[in-house]
Amino acid sequence: MQIQGLRLQAGQKTLIDGLDLQVRAGQCWCIIGRNGTGKSTLLRTLAGLRLADAGTVLLDQRVLSDWSIQDLARRRSYLPQTRHDAFGYRVIETVLSARHPHHENAYWESAQDLALAHAALMALDVGDLAQRDVRSLSGGERQRVAIAATLAQASPLMLLDEPTTALDLAHQASVMKLLANCYAVEGKTVLLVSHDLNLAHSIATHALLMMADGSWHAGTAQEVLQAPLLSACLGHPIEVIEQGTRRFFLPAP
Repeated sequence: MQIQGLRLQAGQKTLIDGLDLQVRAGQCWCIIGRNGTGKSTLLRTLAGLRLADAGTVLLDQRVLSDWSIQDLARRRSYLPQTRHDAFGYRVIETVLSARHPHHENAYWESAQDLALAHAALMALDVGDLAQRDVRSLSGGERQRVAIAATLAQASPLMLLDEPTTALDLAHQASVMKLLANCYAVEGKTVLLVSHDLNLAHSIATHALLMMADGSWHAGTAQEVLQAPLLSACLGHPIEVIEQGTRRFFLPAP
């Protein structure tokens, strides 16, 4: 994905201006910023669900608006921050819905679709919930089902808005390990929004900091995830603690 001179606005407020990024296969970008700085708006724009106020977003050298809905759904998956389940679909049906872009003219799911859906549910530790009504799940279980659907969509570009929301510590770690495998082993591209600096740093190869005034900083995680930049971005002093090869980020007293 190539982002050229992107500007996003919310009313009279400029969320980000002049964003230029080259996002490549095998990279994991973490998007960091305060509430209201436009992280979710940016992700929706990159997913093709919102028009930019200025600038261009290209996917595989094609402007997003030139993609058909079905072709775009094959190339990128999108996990929103929130969702509302109005109907009592089973968990397996919810995950299988992510396979629809691959159906061409077929009406029913294939054996491969079922295998991919069940494998995704098992990977997210919700395989035993396949026949449950999604409305009966806890918040953490529902979030893992949503991530399973994102995996089952099998797109090379994954856009995830706070994927660890509502997850307990063990599942936060397992989801991050799963996403790391997606880009490091499978060669996919991952862009995720996260408020947890430690989780983000654990897998990010690159980071984008969205500042409150619409400016931004982007680069490798090593370059960008530094105390002065993070403190300015988040509006609170951040301390970095080194322990061997690991780094921990804490809010200063």
